[in-house]
Amino acid sequence: MMKVHTPKKGKAKRALDKRAPKLVETGKKTLILQGTKTSGTLNAVLTEIYHLKKGEAVRYTRKNENIRPFESGGETSLEFFSLKTDCSIFVYGTHSKKRPDNLVIGRMYDHHIYDLVEVGVENFKSMESFNYDKKLAPRVGSKPFIAFIGEGFENVDELKHLKEVLLDLLKGEVVENLNLAGLDHAYVCTAISSNRVYLTHCALRLKKSGTVVPRMELVEVGPSMDLVVRRHRLPNEGLRKEAMRTAKDQPKKKIKNVSSDAVLGTIGKIYIPDQKVGEMALPNKAKGVKRERREAKKKEAGERASKKQKEESE
Repeated sequence: MMKVHTPKKGKAKRALDKRAPKLVETGKKTLILQGTKTSGTLNAVLTEIYHLKKGEAVRYTRKNENIRPFESGGETSLEFFSLKTDCSIFVYGTHSKKRPDNLVIGRMYDHHIYDLVEVGVENFKSMESFNYDKKLAPRVGSKPFIAFIGEGFENVDELKHLKEVLLDLLKGEVVENLNLAGLDHAYVCTAISSNRVYLTHCALRLKKSGTVVPRMELVEVGPSMDLVVRRHRLPNEGLRKEAMRTAKDQPKKKIKNVSSDAVLGTIGKIYIPDQKVGEMALPNKAKGVKRERREAKKKEAGERASKKQKEESE
């Protein structure tokens, strides 16, 4: 049998518990890395994606020769990096004559490739090229709005797949409650054609409207780019079913001595400890009790008198 190594220190145990599967998963970390050859535009795109995902991303700047996500056997290094960094999404940038400024965005399941979307970056504008009031700059870690505009996201398979991947990439950490005053930026994705999407990043500005609800304006803060879908690979049906499987609802904690009835509703049992009535002091002394005490006192006095006479006769 194989020997199972268990953590000996609390720090290692907490790290393994953090990586273990959960009923409600938290936000997904993003792995950003590049191939053997990249362009200046592509380096700027990867850097700005890392800044937008700051705190939820890991950036590798070394060149990687053996990563080819769409080829069999070319995903080994990528899956190793995913396991090492505990990242569920990756962004891989390469540049070649055939596919210039190429981005591969993919998702992982159990640290194996789940699906892939390959896009080309065109008309890129960095954050520095936009002039705006720096007070409107989005805060790090805040939740964004994500808007998808266009019928292509509902009708075209490539754009439907790209929408799912972009949602996972940009949505951030999963939360239960949200303060609307903290929403300060939005990602707007517009389907221009059947394979082209215009992506821009905007800050939200609240202005007076004369009513309780303020008027909201979008101020473009960058980056912005056109994403041209080149290739995509969907997961097979068996893997999709396994990944989409959800845990059953946790059973409610059983309450002791409580049951339910279709007619009577909730029924409870109340357990009363032994009252020990014989030892309890009665508040109202009944006449019978007084008579018994008088008779007991007379009996005790008679026994003492007879005992005294016996002692004197001896």
